[in-house]
Amino acid sequence: MQSYRQRFPQPPAGAAGFDYLIVGAGFAGSVMAERLASQAGQRVLVVDRRPHAGGNAWDHYNADGLLVHPYGPHIFHTNSAEVFAYLSQFTRWRPYQHRVLASVDGQLLPMPINLDTINRLYGLQLSSEEVEAFFQQRAEAVPAVRTSEDVVVSRIGRELYNKFFRGYTRKQWDLDPSELDASVTARVPVRCNRDGRYFTDTYQAMPLHGYARLFDCLLAHPNIRLMLNTDYRDIVHCVPWRHMIYTGPIDTFFDQCFGALPYRSLRFEHQTLPLPAGREHLQPCATLNYPNDYAYTRVTEFKHLTGQLHPATAVVYEYPQAQGDPYYPVPRAENTALYRRYEAEAAQLKDVTFIGRLATYKYYNMDQVVAQALSQFKQLQRPGTP
Repeated sequence: MQSYRQRFPQPPAGAAGFDYLIVGAGFAGSVMAERLASQAGQRVLVVDRRPHAGGNAWDHYNADGLLVHPYGPHIFHTNSAEVFAYLSQFTRWRPYQHRVLASVDGQLLPMPINLDTINRLYGLQLSSEEVEAFFQQRAEAVPAVRTSEDVVVSRIGRELYNKFFRGYTRKQWDLDPSELDASVTARVPVRCNRDGRYFTDTYQAMPLHGYARLFDCLLAHPNIRLMLNTDYRDIVHCVPWRHMIYTGPIDTFFDQCFGALPYRSLRFEHQTLPLPAGREHLQPCATLNYPNDYAYTRVTEFKHLTGQLHPATAVVYEYPQAQGDPYYPVPRAENTALYRRYEAEAAQLKDVTFIGRLATYKYYNMDQVVAQALSQFKQLQRPGTP
């Protein structure tokens, strides 16, 4: 498999075309488009099946005038000065530090687990040093940490694992943590101090005017053309292009010839709700987790994220499900092995570059996708690269 073009007829000779065809207008595709257009003077066509750019990060004002994230909350955070400086060219920022409380045993407790979580849950007054000993006394010896269950019980024991992690993970993945790679729960730290922030990154902020405006600015260069409501397969054979940047599901690109890569999806239930007199928010913080109760995993109130002033408020309930848009690659060894087969096929293509979450079957934060795109752009500019 030497060229993607072998699967499609060639466009008419001499037809006006593009240097790059970019499939997908999320962070990966939009950053690549902006860099290729502004820094390399390339003509770029960006194609997306949805009626908007921005991928899952897209936001809009709902019918009640509240700024919401239709595909679930997206909170920007990064330790990369390069990524933050790059995006700052296209948006001003609203400082924001995300906080999450988990509903456990009738209380709303800080998540990730910290000193306040333990003291309030058990009615204690431990110090930071004492809570570390508390964890050590409850931790279970695990010969080799391989699964998500191993990660948690080896750090803080089975009781806290059952209260905070097991139910949430089973809802999210429809698998027990003992069946999932260690990376799932390893993403969530355990703290011995009182730091109640969900993230501790150097840069934490929200686009001041929303993500949709950020993407409008990213794609505003005159060398970029954007086609929405369009499946790239409908135009790839009739629009001339030199190189493709593909950000969609890698198994779909190859017509799932080795089988479908498993994903977990989400169903979102959005509601606009009235506020009690004198209240600006309904929830005490942006997100409430429900590890053990209800079919949904969490509820997010958007006004915490956006800072919007409005007499009502908007919330979203998240229900994990098997079918629907691909959100989370399922981290199991057999799925990684299947992805490697597609990766090997992709490596043979001279005129297609695969980047982003779906194209590389990895769970990336937004800043990681931006960093990947910036790195890939630099690689494409090396001599001898298409």
